[in-house]
Amino acid sequence: MKKNLLSKRDNCRLCESKKLKLVVPLLPTPVAEKYLKKNELENEELICPLDLYICLSCGHVQLLDIVDPNYLYSDYTYSSGRSKGLVDHFENYANYICEKFKISGNGLVVDIGSNDGTLLKFFKKKNIQVLGVDPATEIASKASNDGIRTIPKFFDQKLAEKIVKENGKAKIITANNAFAHMDNLKEIMQGIKTLMNTESLFVFEISYLVDVIDNVLLGTIFHEHHSYHSIKPLEIFFSKFDMELIDITRNSIQGGSLIGVVQFKNGKYKKNDSVKNIIKLENEKKIDKFETLENFSKKLHKSKEKITSLLKNINDEKKTIAGFGAARSGTTLITQMQIGKLIQYMVDDNEQKHNKYSPGDHILVRPTNYIYENKPDYLLILAWVHSKNIIKNHQKYLENGGSFIVCFPELKIISKKYS
Repeated sequence: MKKNLLSKRDNCRLCESKKLKLVVPLLPTPVAEKYLKKNELENEELICPLDLYICLSCGHVQLLDIVDPNYLYSDYTYSSGRSKGLVDHFENYANYICEKFKISGNGLVVDIGSNDGTLLKFFKKKNIQVLGVDPATEIASKASNDGIRTIPKFFDQKLAEKIVKENGKAKIITANNAFAHMDNLKEIMQGIKTLMNTESLFVFEISYLVDVIDNVLLGTIFHEHHSYHSIKPLEIFFSKFDMELIDITRNSIQGGSLIGVVQFKNGKYKKNDSVKNIIKLENEKKIDKFETLENFSKKLHKSKEKITSLLKNINDEKKTIAGFGAARSGTTLITQMQIGKLIQYMVDDNEQKHNKYSPGDHILVRPTNYIYENKPDYLLILAWVHSKNIIKNHQKYLENGGSFIVCFPELKIISKKYS
């Protein structure tokens, strides 16, 4: 039964406290990446709670309802290499780490949740040995075929021991937008600790809770993302493993992310002021307080009212609306806004999703060029993190009289006269 694929934890995945409180109630949502073939439309779908809870002990914000990871990643189609912005970001990321911490060609980089190996390619160019770990078997196989050695498994303590036995300790361990995907973070950190020595660095990139709240980024909330991280709870968490944060940088990737660098306490590298400064920011914004998240929930509700009102008015005017981007965020947006019946079809560049149907609302996905044949009056951008590039790349659609609808961080309509 589908329901057996769902479980619920009763403690915080960082500090293990059971003092948890529901703070952002959301509608139950289908699993974001489970696009359906036509012959699968009658099958039972897994619809899961997507509520956010805050730990009243450490302030960590998280999902408690967990989808079986084997089901979640069994036919995973997301690929980092499809986004030029992300590819450029990963190149800058690898350069930053190697230059700032003077990493040379000696040593091993292990990327946990390595996807198609895009990040590791840039370390490999520097003649550093690389190894990926990713449970999405098809993507892992493709990465290996492309020259990035990838283990098609979930990372855990046992696998960490095997990696060390076969390769030695790692110089750098990375987890990019994967640290939020892991339920058992205690075991994951034990595995990371096994890979490290006193000269090693653990580097992670996460969607940053401050940006999620400030920019009302509903699209970042889906079942792959178990955690919505801020630094104060993480600093406490890392200290339990005799580790310390030494460096933090913020960027605009995925609507707002940060990169944190961790080493063993009193390790090789000097801690800088960035950690102190980010904690000061979080204290000022009261990011770990229930009331702050409660206000975020109220903002989401107001956004829903505005978006649904706009789309219903467009529908009443007999104008057509299509969705742009069969993205993970799109499933959340469509379900939470309850707008599935107002969207005639979706378009996407990913051929793997063409002629499939969105989870839950069963909206047909067409190739992107279909917008020039069918000429919808409005395109609702569902792949919200790519809004600027989507609009930039489809000026012809605007010139032909179409309009884009951007939902976040604020609702706006973009047509030729505004472009």
